[in-house]
Amino acid sequence: MSGVSTVPGPDAARPTPEPTPDPAIDAAVAPLEVAPGAGREWWRSAVVYQVVLRSFADGDGDGVGDVAGLRSRLGHLHDLGVDAVWVNPWYASPMVDAGYDVADYRAIDPAYGTLEEAEALVREAHALGMRVLLDVVPNHTSDQHAWFRAALAGDEAARARYLFRPGRGAHGELPPNDWESCFRGPAWTRTRTPDGEPGEWYLHMFAPEQPDLDWSSREVAEEMLDVLRFWFDRGVDGFRVDVAHGLVKAPGLPDAEGRDRRTQEHPGWDQDEVHDVWREWRALADTYDPPRVFVAEAWPARRTERLPLYLRPDELHTAFEFEPLHVAWRARPWRDVVDRSLAMGELTGAPCAWVLTNHDVVRQATRYARSQWEVKGTNETERARWPTEVPDLALGRRRARAAVVLTAALPGVLYVYLGEELGLDEVEDIPAERRVDPIHRRSGGTDPGRDGSRVPLPWSGDAPPFGFSPPMTADGSPGAAPWLPQPARWAALTAQAQDGDPASTLSLYRRLLALRRERLAGAGPLRWLDAPSPDVLALAREGTDLQCWVNLGDGPAALPEGCRVLVSSGPVEGGVLPADTAAWVVVGA
Repeated sequence: MSGVSTVPGPDAARPTPEPTPDPAIDAAVAPLEVAPGAGREWWRSAVVYQVVLRSFADGDGDGVGDVAGLRSRLGHLHDLGVDAVWVNPWYASPMVDAGYDVADYRAIDPAYGTLEEAEALVREAHALGMRVLLDVVPNHTSDQHAWFRAALAGDEAARARYLFRPGRGAHGELPPNDWESCFRGPAWTRTRTPDGEPGEWYLHMFAPEQPDLDWSSREVAEEMLDVLRFWFDRGVDGFRVDVAHGLVKAPGLPDAEGRDRRTQEHPGWDQDEVHDVWREWRALADTYDPPRVFVAEAWPARRTERLPLYLRPDELHTAFEFEPLHVAWRARPWRDVVDRSLAMGELTGAPCAWVLTNHDVVRQATRYARSQWEVKGTNETERARWPTEVPDLALGRRRARAAVVLTAALPGVLYVYLGEELGLDEVEDIPAERRVDPIHRRSGGTDPGRDGSRVPLPWSGDAPPFGFSPPMTADGSPGAAPWLPQPARWAALTAQAQDGDPASTLSLYRRLLALRRERLAGAGPLRWLDAPSPDVLALAREGTDLQCWVNLGDGPAALPEGCRVLVSSGPVEGGVLPADTAAWVVVGA
């Protein structure tokens, strides 16, 4: 089917699809049947597409993406060539932090649809040969979760599921320790007693609306195991584990004494006891046939030493390789990132999970559009230079296209983020009053936050909402504007505009992922090849004749004599690889 054959035109109303029976879909086994042997370990080399549900496609016209919208666009993902779909949190939530503040882990948020629609989505994805991964958020709940509301009302059993502590100071007026929230400000909020008096404090490593659970409580552990069962039993193939290095805190909750949570050991993160949790989760996942899988979002401070512990054979299956999210567009830093990641994989036996962007970072087309750091930047440093350095988006997209040609050639799993296949850039000029990320609010507006990477996708047409929402709802009312504003410049980047254009980013991704499946399935380890310049990376995979060449320099570089180009991120002529271009080639064929 065509990549946009399921995309209604800009004037077509698209009411919410009902989960009607479909014999072809009902015949699909949930979970997806796979062949014995290597097929059961599909997660070792899969391509996984990350869906921010509220930004993917709006099925009912309220301006917010939903399950109905995702179901209507599964054909796009199938034609793209992905093996699995990872859906960000779709649970009932006040949406203070994009659904990572969960009020009910077993319910779909009404803005997204119903549990029946979610179950239909899993069946339909399986029928198309795609697995489904969900997000699970075990470190904290929403402050609107029934447990926390009971805790605030004085229920002692409920309070024991969270981290309530008396304050310091003569009258308990100071937080219990000096920990800082990942979203700025203190990691503690003081409560009020039922009679209005100041009470104890509760811990929240993120927003105050996200109270941390106390994982020393067996009740918490059993509840989360049951949540996993609930979704596994509905055919879900695995989970991305949010804050996998969190959960367990050091006994006594000692002061961090100024230690940075990302670069130094912090008593709120990466405690040895967290591995007891992952062993229990892995044991549960292994009881299913085929076994369910986990990918960890884990940020231990001593990454090369500590991350392999999460990937032991009886713990989590994979963990994201986050270094590509921040590394500069330079050859030496990129080669170092690849070498370090592959070396870690050799220690654990787990595949690398490569990711160029996600919902928490500046999109790569914009990261690469400004002057490059010597080695790497951070989210904060990237966003800090928006007011002073104008991005060259044409340059950024050339580099972004080359970067995916590189990462697709590497051993392991490849993650593709919402709209990455369209070459979308970061939307930096969202009005302050439209921003919803708690980072923006808690920084007092000094940090724009992550909303710019979460803007709804452009599907068709030449003006917002670009087919993201239908023009009319099911009752005939005008459709609402998308929940975040789309830039007019995206008219050239819609899926409809790129479909059939062999030079488009969408066509590049389709061709690249098809060749990856055809040429690199079962390929062996990576070996670096001699390159004509320090600015050029060249690699091959054992067991295949394919080579990947990437020019990260300012001038052209020669490709191997007589090679045949299979796919390239930009035009390649006369055996010369231009600057900021990558290609897969076959030599002597």
